[in-house]
Amino acid sequence: MKLYTVAILGATGAVGQEMMKILEERNFPVGKLLPLASARSAGKTITFRGEEIAIQEATEASFEGMDFVLGAVQNAQAKQFAPAIVKAGAVFVDNSSAFRMDDNVPLVVPEINPEDALKHNGIIANPNCSTIITMVALGGIRKVTEIEKMVACTYQAVS
Repeated sequence: MKLYTVAILGATGAVGQEMMKILEERNFPVGKLLPLASARSAGKTITFRGEEIAIQEATEASFEGMDFVLGAVQNAQAKQFAPAIVKAGAVFVDNSSAFRMDDNVPLVVPEINPEDALKHNGIIANPNCSTIITMVALGGIRKVTEIEKMVACTYQAVS
Protein backbone atom coordinates (compact mmCIF):
# COMPACT_ATOMS: atom_id res chain seq x y z
CA MET A 1 0.00 0.00 0.00
CA LYS A 2 1.28 3.43 -0.92
CA LEU A 3 1.97 5.71 2.00
CA TYR A 4 1.38 9.44 1.65
CA THR A 5 3.16 12.46 3.02
CA VAL A 6 0.49 14.71 4.51
CA ALA A 7 0.71 18.19 5.97
CA ILE A 8 -1.99 19.70 8.17
CA LEU A 9 -1.95 23.47 7.70
CA GLY A 10 -3.44 24.82 10.92
CA ALA A 11 -2.67 21.69 12.93
CA THR A 12 -3.11 23.28 16.35
CA GLY A 13 -6.66 24.56 15.79
CA ALA A 14 -9.85 22.62 16.48
CA VAL A 15 -10.36 21.71 12.81
CA GLY A 16 -6.73 20.68 12.31
CA GLN A 17 -6.87 18.52 15.42
CA GLU A 18 -10.04 16.86 14.12
CA MET A 19 -8.39 16.23 10.74
CA MET A 20 -5.55 14.39 12.46
CA LYS A 21 -8.02 12.40 14.54
CA ILE A 22 -9.95 11.33 11.43
CA LEU A 23 -6.75 10.35 9.58
CA GLU A 24 -5.89 8.18 12.55
CA GLU A 25 -9.39 6.70 13.03
CA ARG A 26 -9.75 5.82 9.35
CA ASN A 27 -6.22 4.46 9.19
CA PHE A 28 -5.39 6.69 6.22
CA PRO A 29 -2.04 5.54 4.81
CA VAL A 30 0.09 8.37 6.18
CA GLY A 31 3.79 7.63 5.92
CA LYS A 32 4.76 11.02 7.29
CA LEU A 33 2.64 13.70 8.93
CA LEU A 34 3.81 17.30 9.01
CA PRO A 35 1.84 19.50 11.43
CA LEU A 36 2.11 23.16 10.41
CA ALA A 37 0.98 26.21 12.37
CA SER A 38 1.98 29.75 13.24
CA ALA A 39 5.39 30.70 14.64
CA ARG A 40 4.02 30.78 18.19
CA SER A 41 3.15 27.06 18.00
CA ALA A 42 6.37 25.95 16.32
CA GLY A 43 8.40 23.56 18.45
CA LYS A 44 5.43 22.31 20.47
CA THR A 45 4.40 18.73 19.85
CA ILE A 46 1.25 16.86 18.95
CA THR A 47 0.57 13.14 19.17
CA PHE A 48 -0.29 11.16 16.06
CA ARG A 49 -0.57 7.37 16.17
CA GLY A 50 1.15 7.36 19.55
CA GLU A 51 4.15 9.32 18.30
CA GLU A 52 5.09 12.85 19.36
CA ILE A 53 5.62 15.06 16.32
CA ALA A 54 7.05 18.58 16.44
CA ILE A 55 4.90 21.33 14.99
CA GLN A 56 6.68 23.42 12.38
CA GLU A 57 6.04 26.99 11.35
CA ALA A 58 4.15 27.18 8.05
CA THR A 59 6.21 28.91 5.36
CA GLU A 60 6.11 28.84 1.57
CA ALA A 61 8.92 26.26 1.68
CA SER A 62 7.01 23.88 3.98
CA PHE A 63 5.21 21.97 1.23
CA GLU A 64 8.08 20.40 -0.71
CA GLY A 65 7.67 16.63 -0.80
CA MET A 66 4.04 16.69 0.35
CA ASP A 67 1.40 14.60 -1.42
CA PHE A 68 -1.52 16.29 0.32
CA VAL A 69 -2.00 19.43 2.38
CA LEU A 70 -5.17 19.54 4.44
CA GLY A 71 -6.06 23.17 5.08
CA ALA A 72 -7.57 24.20 8.39
CA VAL A 73 -6.77 27.91 8.26
CA GLN A 74 -8.59 31.15 7.56
CA ASN A 75 -9.08 32.48 4.02
CA ALA A 76 -6.07 34.80 4.13
CA GLN A 77 -3.66 31.98 5.01
CA ALA A 78 -5.27 29.61 2.49
CA LYS A 79 -4.80 32.18 -0.28
CA GLN A 80 -1.28 32.99 0.92
CA PHE A 81 -0.04 29.39 0.90
CA ALA A 82 -2.05 27.91 -2.01
CA PRO A 83 0.43 28.97 -4.76
CA ALA A 84 3.35 27.41 -2.87
CA ILE A 85 1.38 24.21 -2.23
CA VAL A 86 0.44 23.86 -5.90
CA LYS A 87 3.99 24.74 -7.04
CA ALA A 88 5.34 22.00 -4.74
CA GLY A 89 3.09 19.48 -6.50
CA ALA A 90 0.87 18.71 -3.53
CA VAL A 91 -2.92 18.59 -3.60
CA PHE A 92 -4.42 21.24 -1.32
CA VAL A 93 -7.73 20.17 0.21
CA ASP A 94 -8.97 23.49 1.56
CA ASN A 95 -11.52 23.76 4.35
CA SER A 96 -11.77 27.57 4.24
CA SER A 97 -14.15 29.47 1.97
CA ALA A 98 -11.28 31.01 -0.02
CA PHE A 99 -11.79 28.88 -3.14
CA ARG A 100 -15.42 27.74 -2.85
CA MET A 101 -16.69 30.07 -5.56
CA ASP A 102 -13.66 29.72 -7.87
CA ASP A 103 -14.76 28.14 -11.16
CA ASN A 104 -11.32 26.53 -11.53
CA VAL A 105 -11.52 24.74 -8.16
CA PRO A 106 -13.84 21.76 -7.73
CA LEU A 107 -16.22 22.00 -4.77
CA VAL A 108 -16.45 18.43 -3.51
CA VAL A 109 -18.69 16.52 -1.13
CA PRO A 110 -17.32 12.95 -1.40
CA GLU A 111 -20.70 11.30 -0.92
CA ILE A 112 -22.22 13.42 -3.72
CA ASN A 113 -19.60 14.20 -6.38
CA PRO A 114 -16.34 12.35 -5.62
CA GLU A 115 -15.42 12.26 -9.32
CA ASP A 116 -15.00 16.06 -9.26
CA ALA A 117 -11.99 15.67 -6.96
CA LEU A 118 -10.10 14.25 -9.95
CA LYS A 119 -10.67 17.48 -11.91
CA HIS A 120 -8.47 19.62 -9.68
CA ASN A 121 -5.60 21.90 -10.64
CA GLY A 122 -3.90 21.41 -7.29
CA ILE A 123 -6.73 22.70 -5.09
CA ILE A 124 -9.92 21.01 -3.94
CA ALA A 125 -12.49 22.98 -1.93
CA ASN A 126 -15.23 21.70 0.30
CA PRO A 127 -18.46 23.45 1.31
CA ASN A 128 -19.05 24.54 4.87
CA CYS A 129 -20.17 22.03 7.47
CA SER A 130 -23.89 22.87 7.26
CA THR A 131 -23.89 22.51 3.48
CA ILE A 132 -22.04 19.20 3.54
CA ILE A 133 -24.52 17.65 5.98
CA THR A 134 -27.46 19.02 3.99
CA MET A 135 -26.10 17.75 0.66
CA VAL A 136 -25.54 14.25 2.04
CA ALA A 137 -29.17 14.11 3.22
CA LEU A 138 -30.51 15.64 -0.01
CA GLY A 139 -28.42 13.28 -2.10
CA GLY A 140 -30.29 10.37 -0.57
CA ILE A 141 -33.66 12.05 -1.04
CA ARG A 142 -32.81 12.92 -4.65
CA LYS A 143 -32.31 9.23 -5.43
CA VAL A 144 -35.95 8.66 -4.50
CA THR A 145 -37.66 11.80 -5.78
CA GLU A 146 -36.94 15.02 -7.62
CA ILE A 147 -36.29 18.07 -5.44
CA GLU A 148 -37.95 21.08 -7.01
CA LYS A 149 -37.11 23.79 -4.53
CA MET A 150 -35.47 24.27 -1.17
CA VAL A 151 -35.03 27.28 1.07
CA ALA A 152 -32.38 26.86 3.76
CA CYS A 153 -31.20 29.08 6.62
CA THR A 154 -28.39 28.24 9.00
CA TYR A 155 -27.51 29.91 12.24
CA GLN A 156 -24.03 29.14 13.46
CA ALA A 157 -22.61 29.97 16.82
CA VAL A 158 -19.83 32.53 16.97
CA SER A 159 -18.16 30.70 19.84
